[in-house]
Amino acid sequence: MKVFSGWRRLVFGLPLIFLLTHLFSVMELNKNSKLGEPHKQPNKKFDHLVLGPAAGQGLSNRLQCQGTKALNRTHSSNSRSGADGSITFVTVFAIYNSSLNVGDEKSSSTVFGDASYNKVGRSMALLNVFINFIQVTMPQSKVIILTDPVSDLPVRRNRVSLYPIQGEYSRDKLMLQRIRSYITFLESKLQELSWKPRNITHYIFTDSDIAVVDDLEQIFHDHPNFHLALTFRNNKAQPLNSGFIAVRGTPDAILRAKLFLQEVLKVYSSKYRNASRMLGDQLALAWVVKSKPHFDVSRFAKGLAFSEDIDGSSILFLPCALYNWTPPEGAGQFHGMPLDVKVVHFKGSRKRLMLESWNFYSSSLDISDMLCLILGSGRTKYDF
Repeated sequence: MKVFSGWRRLVFGLPLIFLLTHLFSVMELNKNSKLGEPHKQPNKKFDHLVLGPAAGQGLSNRLQCQGTKALNRTHSSNSRSGADGSITFVTVFAIYNSSLNVGDEKSSSTVFGDASYNKVGRSMALLNVFINFIQVTMPQSKVIILTDPVSDLPVRRNRVSLYPIQGEYSRDKLMLQRIRSYITFLESKLQELSWKPRNITHYIFTDSDIAVVDDLEQIFHDHPNFHLALTFRNNKAQPLNSGFIAVRGTPDAILRAKLFLQEVLKVYSSKYRNASRMLGDQLALAWVVKSKPHFDVSRFAKGLAFSEDIDGSSILFLPCALYNWTPPEGAGQFHGMPLDVKVVHFKGSRKRLMLESWNFYSSSLDISDMLCLILGSGRTKYDF
C-alpha cells in the first residue's frame, strides 16, 4: 500500500511538473525573441525639424513647395492696409519667475541654437516671436498683453503694453481666466469710449502661439457689418476655436462682444468647468452657437465665411483654414496650405516650430519660403 501511495503521488505530480516546465520554456522563448528584435524606442519629441514632402502637391490654390522653396507665391498683401494702426492685438500671458527654483530650471532646460532656455525663457522667446510676426506683417499695429498684476513679465517693446487684470492665472484655470480677462478689457474700452470718443480701433484677441503672416485689416473692410468674428473648422464636437476672436471697435460691437462672451463664460462655468484646463472654452463656444434653433451647423463643413445673428450679435464665422491654420503633425496636413492663409497657429507640440519658423524667416525674409518650411515639417512631434 505504501508503494502504491508513493506511485500515486508521482503520477498526480507529473502534470504539475510538465506545466511548470512548459511555463519556463515559454518565458525563456519570449525573452530570447525580444533580445533578437530591434530595440523599439519610445515615442519621443525631436529637438529638430524633420522635413518631408509638402502636402497639397498639385492641388489648385495650395502652396507648392520644393523643399523650403516656394514654387508659387502666397496672396500676401503688399499694400499694408493696416499701416494706420487701427488694429490692436490682445493676448493673455503670465509668468512667475519666483516660482522656479534652480533645480527646476536645470531639469527643464532646452537648447535651441546657441541658447539654452528654462521654462520662463521658453515662454518669453515664444511671446517675442508672436510680437515679431505682428510687427513685420502689420508694423503699425499695437499689442496689449493682459496679465496678472503680480506676474514678472519683462517686456520692453515698441507698441507693446501690459494691461494687468486681477484673476486666477494658474494653468488649471487659465482658459476660464482668459475669457474673464477679455470681458474686463472690453468693459474698460466701453468706458473709455463713453467719455472720450476717438478713432475706431479694432481688436483681435489671440493665443500667443500664433504667427500673423498677412494683413488682417481686410476682415473689417470686406465684412463691414459684423460685431465679432470666430474661426470654425469641420469638427463635430469642437467646431469653433477660441484662439482667434476679432471684435469691431465701435461701441455697439464692443458691447455685443462683451455680452456674447459673458454668455460663453456662464456656460463654461456651469457645464464645462471640469474642462477648465483646456477645451472647455471651445465646448462652451460651440454650445452657445449650436444651441440656437435656427443655426445651421452644416455650414461648418463648407469652409466658406458666413454671418449669423445670435441673440442680437452679428457674428462672422471665418474658416480656420485661412485665419487659424494649424501646421501638420504626425500624418500630415492632407490638403496642404491655402495660398491666402493669414494666421498660423502653433498649437500643442508645435511650439518649437514657431521659433524655427521665425529664425528661418529672419535669414530669408520670404514669407512663402517660410510657409514651405512649416508645411513640410510635420512628420514628427517636437516641442519647445
